[in-house]
Amino acid sequence: MEDSLDKIDYKLLRLLQQDGRMSNAELADKVNISPATCHRRLDRLFKSDAIQSVRAIVAPNKVDLSSLVIVGVVLDRSTPESFAEFEQAIVTMPVIIDCQLVAGEFDYFLRIRVKDMADFNQLHASQLLSLPGVRQIRTFFVMKEVVDNGTLAF
Repeated sequence: MEDSLDKIDYKLLRLLQQDGRMSNAELADKVNISPATCHRRLDRLFKSDAIQSVRAIVAPNKVDLSSLVIVGVVLDRSTPESFAEFEQAIVTMPVIIDCQLVAGEFDYFLRIRVKDMADFNQLHASQLLSLPGVRQIRTFFVMKEVVDNGTLAF
């Protein structure tokens, strides 16, 4: 299977990032190819993991999760075992919407959606402080989301 992407593939990806509900016929029309060719290309993009999934972006305030919190985590040891143990615990917590291993002052950044500050305080006391290997946690409450779930620019 050919893994390189061409101009049409990139255009399809950009269009789907803008509107994941666009039909195959609409996509085909916008990139000037037949619906059958479009379907084959999309199938190839899924199989090659260029498109990892298609899902709805839910408005957090509509499901009572309007507070976004970013948490910087410093582990007590920088060993592969401590990183693995921390990551194994994090992936079991559905409240964590993103977790990145980073270089610099922190080891990890977590993005967490909660109802409000009281909700976060309960989570902090009951789960975050007991994560394995954690030496320090710094919390940042997001006051305004300027860009969220932006599309990839390519």
